[in-house]
Amino acid sequence: MIDWIFLLVTAVIAWHALTHRNDDGENDIGHLLFGAIALLFFVRVLFVDILQLL
Repeated sequence: MIDWIFLLVTAVIAWHALTHRNDDGENDIGHLLFGAIALLFFVRVLFVDILQLL
């Protein structure tokens, strides 16, 4: 159950960070960085803990 909650939280964080735009309509480097890190954690938990592929 904890894995599913962690997966949901990291998915929301990654989605928000990677799609966030500032007032000029551009991405901030900080949002992209932390969004990419959250996406890596999401993929790791999905493949290793949930699907047990690796």
